[in-house]
Amino acid sequence: MIDAQSSAAAIAAAVRSGTVSARAVLDATLARIERHNAELGAFTDVVAARAQATADAIDRKRAAGAPLGPLAGVPFAVKNLFDIAGLSTRAGSKINRDRPPAESDATLITRLEAAGAVLVGALNMGEYAYDFTGENAHDGPSRNPHDRAHMTGGSSGGSAAAVAGLLVPLSLGSDTNGSIRVPASLCGLFGFKPTFGRLSRARTYPFVASLDHLGPLARTTADLALAYDAMQGLDPADPVCRPPAVESVAGELGRGLGNLRVAVAGGHFARNGLPEAFAAVERVAQALDATRTIELPEAHRARAAAYVITAIEGGTLHREQLRTRAADYDPDTRDRLIAGAMLPAAWYVQAQRFRRWYQERVMEVFRDVDVIIAPATPSRAPKLGQKTFTLDGVELAVRANLGIYTQPLSFIGLPIVTVPVAQEGLPIGVQIIAAPWREDHALRVAAELEQRGVAAAPIAKDLLT
Repeated sequence: MIDAQSSAAAIAAAVRSGTVSARAVLDATLARIERHNAELGAFTDVVAARAQATADAIDRKRAAGAPLGPLAGVPFAVKNLFDIAGLSTRAGSKINRDRPPAESDATLITRLEAAGAVLVGALNMGEYAYDFTGENAHDGPSRNPHDRAHMTGGSSGGSAAAVAGLLVPLSLGSDTNGSIRVPASLCGLFGFKPTFGRLSRARTYPFVASLDHLGPLARTTADLALAYDAMQGLDPADPVCRPPAVESVAGELGRGLGNLRVAVAGGHFARNGLPEAFAAVERVAQALDATRTIELPEAHRARAAAYVITAIEGGTLHREQLRTRAADYDPDTRDRLIAGAMLPAAWYVQAQRFRRWYQERVMEVFRDVDVIIAPATPSRAPKLGQKTFTLDGVELAVRANLGIYTQPLSFIGLPIVTVPVAQEGLPIGVQIIAAPWREDHALRVAAELEQRGVAAAPIAKDLLT
């Protein structure tokens, strides 16, 4: 039986077998969005007519005996910084509502639809992706499906709310400093940031070109792998998309740990968090029999350098609009972009030099280990509107510090899966970190944790209808 809890893999199998039609799956999806989106703040746009035409075409193909793709009939939605033909690409802003509608879809949308998936709409996000909370001043906040008084995390907040809220089984987000992994942690999802340059960013609205990644969120590792496999491939339209090869991983998930060497990140990643963050790491470490602790050298400096690069590249991108339309920005976003635009260029050069040094040091660590585990967020989801929290006895800003454990890793483009760790209360996640281009290692470990019952996406039961 296919229902709101069904995985993308289960939906696709049912559509291919004829147990259910793609149109029936879509109609149920659109009905759930209509019932629940107002309370979740997940979708900003629903493309119902387009989705209906796509689903009907899938059903006609099956009736004609034509083969269907691995994601046949699977509804999905994308963060509203992805170009969707016929819609203005908002990137969470007020200003971009004035842009002409996109003439064509982002590459990753095209690839998912080629695999049979059905695009149903665009999702709420933090303004211009400069956000860790999921609170948008123009569209309202995305709300945590497990407690609507709490944040989803950001900036891919709508992407997390839509999947954790059982509106769609699969969504796409972007991750510059942690914007997939933070909401995956706070909403209890599997979130995946592949290696920098693995997936095309063509026809998406940029934030920090040297740090931006795209990736999926789902309720199972298998669904992440299906989406990832469908989206892979060289794309000349994105100059940094230069993957070494297309490497299917969906068939590798059952291999287990094998000889993978797993270690726990210490140092920076063992400080500045609440007990629930470290308890989640400990549970994962015990399940994997990971007794070794390693330290990524100067991770705190990597986080600082990531801030400098983010601020300067982001501020430079928005310089003209900051001059002409400053009043149309969320003040929190505007002030940080202005500050970034005023930072000295020498700081940027030094941050990029440090980035190269740091990457070399981390690669030395990966000579001795294959996978590293670390907290994804320092706490469970803060309340909406909460400005500060206390970490290690110090009161810190929520918006800046939810990414305390994700920023030093985005900085060098590592592939990472965030897994939701089964425990009482609001969800929290753990990062599974692999060496560049070894997405298979991170996904295999995530699948093993899921198989052992350690990683599981909780169900918001009041949203099942």
